[in-house]
Amino acid sequence: MYENILKISPKVKAALEAGKPVIALESTIISHGMPYPQNVETALRCEEMARKNGAEPATIAVIGGKLCAGLTEEEIDYLGREGTKVTKASRRDLPMLIAKKADGATTVAATMIIAAMAGIKVFATGGIGGVHRGAETTMDISADLEEMAQTPVAVVCAGAKSILDLGLTLEYLETKGVPVLGYKTKELPAFYTPHSGFAVDYRLDTPEEFAAAISAQREMGYPGGMLITNPIPEEFAMPKDVIDSAIERALKEADEQGIKGKETTPFLLARVCELTGGDSLASNIQLVLNNVRLAAQIAAAM
Repeated sequence: MYENILKISPKVKAALEAGKPVIALESTIISHGMPYPQNVETALRCEEMARKNGAEPATIAVIGGKLCAGLTEEEIDYLGREGTKVTKASRRDLPMLIAKKADGATTVAATMIIAAMAGIKVFATGGIGGVHRGAETTMDISADLEEMAQTPVAVVCAGAKSILDLGLTLEYLETKGVPVLGYKTKELPAFYTPHSGFAVDYRLDTPEEFAAAISAQREMGYPGGMLITNPIPEEFAMPKDVIDSAIERALKEADEQGIKGKETTPFLLARVCELTGGDSLASNIQLVLNNVRLAAQIAAAM
C-alpha cells in the first residue's frame, strides 16, 4: 500500500512476514538527544538489546524522502554525525520530507506513524513529549500525545521527560482516552527518576500482561495506542533534588534566550547534561536500554 514511500529493511521485512517479534526505535534520540559518538553507540546497543531479548529492532527515520523502518549501521552513523543538521521530524514534517526527498530524524509521533504503516505494534523510546510548563499560555503541547490517541502503537518509555508539566500531561492523556500503564509501579516515572508523585492508571507486573492489554485494545478496534511506563533502574537514577534544580535553571535560561517550539527539548536536555556534569546523559542511556529490553519482551510475548 505504501510501496512508493515506505522502505522496510530486509531483516525487518523477513521478521514481520514470519510473524516474529519486531519493535520500533526512534531516531531523534540519535540526532538531537545525545552528542556524537554516544548517540550512535547507544543506538547500536539498543538494537543489540532488542535482539538479545527476542525481537528484531526497526530503527525508524526518513532517508532521502523514504520512510524507513530499519536502518543500516551506516545510516545510523550518518544521523549521529549530522546531528541537529538533520530535520527533527514530527507528523507535520513527513509529507514535506517525502516531497523534497530529504532526511529526517523521527520524533515519537513520527516514529509511531511509520511503525504503524509497517505493521509494528510496539515501540521503545526514552521519554515522551507532553504538555510543557506554562502551556496554559503558550499552548506548547507535544504532538506525541495526539499521536497516541490516534495511532495503534504501544509506546514503552521512562515516563514523560521531567522538563514537562507531568500532571497536565497525564490529564491530557486521560482526556484523549490513552491508557497509562506502569511496569511494576503505580507511580508515573519522571525520566531521570522513578518518582514523580503522580499515579498511572494501572500497574502490570509481567510482559505477558502488557501483551494481553495491547491485544485487547487492538481487538476492540480502538484507534489509538497506550503508554507503558518503565521506571529507570534505581542504580542509574538521579537524585530528584539534583535533577529538579538543573531543570529549573535550564528552563530559566531557555526563557531568557527566547527558545521555543521544537528547539526547546533538545536545548533543555543538553543544558541539563552540562549542569549535571554528564550524569544525566549516563542515566539517559541506561533508561533507554531498559525500555528496549521491556519492549522486546512484550513483543515476544505477543
